[in-house]
Amino acid sequence: MASIRFIMLGGFLGAGKTTTIARLAKAYQDRGLKVGIVTNDQAADLVDTHLLRSQGFDVGEVAGACFCCKFNDLTDTMGQLEADQRPDVVLAEPVGSCTDLVATVMKPIMDLYGEKFDVAPYGVLLKPSHGRRILSGDPNAGFSPKAAYIFKKQLEEADFVVINRMDELSAEEADELARLIESEKPGTPLLRTSARTGQGFDALLEMLDQRGAFGRNILEIDYDIYAEGEAELGWLNAQVHVASHAEFSLDALLTEILNQLRDSLDMAGAETAHLKAIGLWEGYHGVANLVSRQSPVMLSLASDCRTRTADVVLNARVATSPEMLQEHVQEAVQAACAKFGATGEIAHVQCFRPGRPTPTHRYSAAGN
Repeated sequence: MASIRFIMLGGFLGAGKTTTIARLAKAYQDRGLKVGIVTNDQAADLVDTHLLRSQGFDVGEVAGACFCCKFNDLTDTMGQLEADQRPDVVLAEPVGSCTDLVATVMKPIMDLYGEKFDVAPYGVLLKPSHGRRILSGDPNAGFSPKAAYIFKKQLEEADFVVINRMDELSAEEADELARLIESEKPGTPLLRTSARTGQGFDALLEMLDQRGAFGRNILEIDYDIYAEGEAELGWLNAQVHVASHAEFSLDALLTEILNQLRDSLDMAGAETAHLKAIGLWEGYHGVANLVSRQSPVMLSLASDCRTRTADVVLNARVATSPEMLQEHVQEAVQAACAKFGATGEIAHVQCFRPGRPTPTHRYSAAGN
């Protein structure tokens, strides 16, 4: 029986992993291959899962902690995908604040499930907006050294690095990032892509097809710094039901919610790691994103929908306390809805700081 190709793509919050995975999934389907996807979050109700399922992909979700701490849930989810639709390829998207994934996910899969899964080289997507500031040592990078530590460790364990969002960069900015990455991790293969436009995806697919001595970059990592860096982020997942007597643009509402959040968080001096909102109504769906407080809100997927009701799922990862983050979200939702003559009822919310990572398995060296 042929083994299933396992592809995991890491990268910091807002690096563009979900858009990359969706484009890869379509590319593999165009080759005639069956594709399964596994998303991952510290809490349930992930925008990424809703988005990928709305595009017709077969998606399992591992919620409650990162893949490393929920390793058995990851393998069970992949097993369910296998039982439901024998995929040729499984694409896995880990939590964007996680690292040490070679030692805690890739190596255990190779060792314990090597007959079932053929593991691809581990790629990490670089987020330009924070990457440039963190790697250049900018004191206004937006995150503390402990959070920046996670960012750098993600690059350190990569088999290859991808500068994503090339459509948002000038040639000079992309070259500067390449120099910073080379300085941080000399000799690492480097790709330049845009998940939005498809630029560079032939090279990415070629890299992911490679076989060889990959998944060998076992980190020396301080879990105290790692845990404290993750815990600096407030984490919020919320469901909002929006209703109005008059029709409103779903895309405009999503954009307005994130604009309200961006402005209020910026006023409070809270750095945004990633904000995502998906709006859903009777088969229509739109998605808006914000990847840093210095970036504009982007409508990454337009619904082109006008409606009187909608459900909005909001994910926020911000360097502030969970309590303050929840206040900002509540105020932003109400202010945005009021602009459209609508009301927004927050039906469910989870808000917290991530707990200390406790991996199910951890390999201390490439060979054990």
